[in-house]
Amino acid sequence: MIKVTIYRDNNQIKSFELSGHAESGPYGYDLVCAGVSAVSFGAVNAVLKLTEVDLDIEQGAEGGYLRVTIPASVQPELMETVQLLFEGMIVSLETIERDYNQFITIQSK
Repeated sequence: MIKVTIYRDNNQIKSFELSGHAESGPYGYDLVCAGVSAVSFGAVNAVLKLTEVDLDIEQGAEGGYLRVTIPASVQPELMETVQLLFEGMIVSLETIERDYNQFITIQSK
């Protein structure tokens, strides 16, 4: 199962962590894993390209783990864009969870 944890402070995303594997299909054909990967990496890449914010990114060597932390030093005008992009990511992940909740769970802390 993929576990998504969103860490917030004052309702703002500070970091998020994805861990585990969906195992909803054979390796290379796991649509849930592919969807979660596309949504999360797409959001991270959008933040990097559109805001040039230097995110703190940790990845597992063989997949199955991603932790992204937004630096506290981000300027307020950029933080608004970062938050919007990551909130969009969460909406997309929640859509996947709604249809495939046996393979993905999302929680906020």
